[in-house]
Amino acid sequence: MPTLTARVGETTLPAKKVKNKQEEGFAFRVKLGEYEVEIRGTHEEVTKTIENLPNLFTNVTKAFEIAKPKTVATITVKTEPSPKEAPAKAAAEAPAQSYPKIRSPESCDEAVLRLLETDWGKWRPRTMEELKEAINANGLKYPGRMLSATLDALAEKGKVQRWNTNTGFVYILAEEKTGSGGKSK
Repeated sequence: MPTLTARVGETTLPAKKVKNKQEEGFAFRVKLGEYEVEIRGTHEEVTKTIENLPNLFTNVTKAFEIAKPKTVATITVKTEPSPKEAPAKAAAEAPAQSYPKIRSPESCDEAVLRLLETDWGKWRPRTMEELKEAINANGLKYPGRMLSATLDALAEKGKVQRWNTNTGFVYILAEEKTGSGGKSK
């Protein structure tokens, strides 16, 4: 009976034991992408096993799907320091900022969502200070605490995504999640 050893990355699956180790003298190894299979045994046993290789690869692939690590996506967001952190440098380098014009909102959360729906809001995640400046540029007045509470509530509801960066939290419109049927939830 041949020995079958299969590996992916650093994971090794248990091999079948050979009944008589003296008969083991022939080996066949094949690597396909990240999968590798080695078959050892007598020449006749290995040849018979190779004939069944398509079925073996199907079974090995299924086995590796369980051992395969899940993919992790990392998002890096770069922001510019706020004027409070580098007032002289920011004042010297900061060009005149243009903010989007939005329709008059009924509430602070509506104002934030409308700003983040614009190209300005989609271009990159925005800090609370940037959002406050954009709101002021639209002639709206909301206290800092109200804006902060609104951003927290929108993040908790899943309407905006929030990350903590070296310059503080940044906010961007959350993407709509789709179900298995492709319909938006």
